[in-house]
Amino acid sequence: MKIVMVNDCAHVGETILKYLPSSMGRQHITRTRGAWDKTLGLAHKILKSRGDLYHVHYLLQDCYITARLGKRPLIGHAHGSDLRSSLKHPLWGRIVSYNLHKCDTVLVSTPDILDIANESAKRAEYLPNPVNTELFHPKPLVPHTGPKRVLIASNSSWSVKGTDMAMRALSKIRDDVEVSIIAHGADFARTMTLALSLGLGLKALPMIPHEELNNYYWNADVVIDRFKLDSLGMVSLEAIACGRPVVTHVSSHYREYADFPLKDISTEEEIISAVQNADATLWQKQYAYLRTHHEPQEVVHRLLDLYDLTAHQS
Repeated sequence: MKIVMVNDCAHVGETILKYLPSSMGRQHITRTRGAWDKTLGLAHKILKSRGDLYHVHYLLQDCYITARLGKRPLIGHAHGSDLRSSLKHPLWGRIVSYNLHKCDTVLVSTPDILDIANESAKRAEYLPNPVNTELFHPKPLVPHTGPKRVLIASNSSWSVKGTDMAMRALSKIRDDVEVSIIAHGADFARTMTLALSLGLGLKALPMIPHEELNNYYWNADVVIDRFKLDSLGMVSLEAIACGRPVVTHVSSHYREYADFPLKDISTEEEIISAVQNADATLWQKQYAYLRTHHEPQEVVHRLLDLYDLTAHQS
């Protein structure tokens, strides 16, 4: 079987391809955000491709073009905002809805969007995001004295990530923490201004390639992710894989997170308490969850079964 992977999101497609059996053929069609490359250029690449199954990330134009060109069997992989917000958009919503109906299987990367997919898809499945454990792996904490080193690693977004809430919480314990933030996201400038107004020292770290992010995680004592979504993001998973405890909001509503040790963090006081108490014991419990649900070999093994099922039923 040859898999044609189209586009990517959070390097999930790249990780899947890395851990596929060596006997399987593979092609990864990637693109930039340039007007040509994400439209006619993309269509040309897909048209020329030949595969036994097409696996497309994100349910927007990549999936739409693949479906319109008649490439099947077709798996559409939803990663969050395509179903949470784009589906409600007056234009993009039509594209997402079309893809949900046309895909032979729809995969969702977090359990909170599974019900949305199930409303329209022929078949929808939750597939935990695999973590590249060769790249992201535990290292001991770097010994140091002084405040706890906190890394805010998700992109700055007040409405989606709750970065402003994290700032206000950390400012209340500013003498006990040394806070760094990766300089990206629509609200990064606003976040820096807010931190200044709150008297919170904030070190901005430059954007670096994905394969170098492990160094940022290893240099932290605790990593902060997001608080406005109900699910675990890749930042949390990669940080845990690197040996660092994570503070983020995970909803106890979903049975898939039953064994995740830190749930329902949704107020500034809860963030403060979680940061102060984040230690090796918390990390060990989070790492046990990661090993159970997000090991790449296990995720890919499950995906191979879905590939076979989709191929035989399409």
